[in-house]
Amino acid sequence: MAQRQRVRPVNPLKILKEATGRVIFVKLKDGSEYIGKLEATDSTMNLVLDNCVELKPGTTEPKVKYGKALIRGSHIVYVSVDYEIVAGGELPL
Repeated sequence: MAQRQRVRPVNPLKILKEATGRVIFVKLKDGSEYIGKLEATDSTMNLVLDNCVELKPGTTEPKVKYGKALIRGSHIVYVSVDYEIVAGGELPL
């Protein structure tokens, strides 16, 4: 019989902290989407993004450029820390 491998749970806060300095994608509960360079995060998933851009819904076109922005963690649906890779270098920053 094959031995079962133990799967260790991954701490999402640790992954987010390790993404500091990278461009991330953030989707909020109201449907709005943002990209920007992650400057800081905390234990409640509040995010500080530099060069923050709000995207037009369903596109990668910029709607509004904010510069530096604070996004409250309780409003976040999900975060993609691999956005630079997924976008293939086409970032509207």
